[in-house]
Amino acid sequence: MTGHPGGDHAGAGGIPAAVAIASGNPGKIREIERLVASWGVELVTARDHPGGWPAPEETGQTYLENAREKANAVAAALGIPALADDSGIEVDALGGAPGPRSARFAGPDATEHENLVKLIEAVRPYPPEARTARYRCVAVLAWPGSREAWAEGTCEGQLITEPRGSGGFGYDPIFVPEGEDRTMAELAAEEKDRISHRGAALRALEAGLREDRMRWP
Repeated sequence: MTGHPGGDHAGAGGIPAAVAIASGNPGKIREIERLVASWGVELVTARDHPGGWPAPEETGQTYLENAREKANAVAAALGIPALADDSGIEVDALGGAPGPRSARFAGPDATEHENLVKLIEAVRPYPPEARTARYRCVAVLAWPGSREAWAEGTCEGQLITEPRGSGGFGYDPIFVPEGEDRTMAELAAEEKDRISHRGAALRALEAGLREDRMRWP
């Protein structure tokens, strides 16, 4: 990991005293709240701002670009550090698609269900052993101004074509993590957090901040 621009850290070990979660997705907010509980920070979410929350269009071509866009927009609006992630599912048989377009796979205004149905139909022609995939997440913490830190996490697995489970969100009902026979949506929250791409990214971000060895865009 590389060094970082000058500037004082806010809070012990580089972790700020307060952090805004730069997301309007209720499922993602719940996960992030669980995953950063060990940070010991005050969390601010869209629930605390019913009058509005910055929501950039995510025009970036990569997870990092999209996560930076979201984190910086909220940090600038609220005047406190903001945490955002961008994540997606990468299907080997589809050349890594939908990737950063995962939330818009079935169109710019697609629902989670519509995205799920489209991916099921896209992988249905392939035999089970050819439906390998991974979840990838890039998490960015941005301070008001120009300072940012980021980390990445992945979770390998395989896709099925019959959704199972009622937990999680997004593509979780058809994603079976490596070493599991249950889908992500069938796992208890704490089980998912231990192996998920988002969990891996946020644990790496926390460790880097505490040890002052972060990756800085």
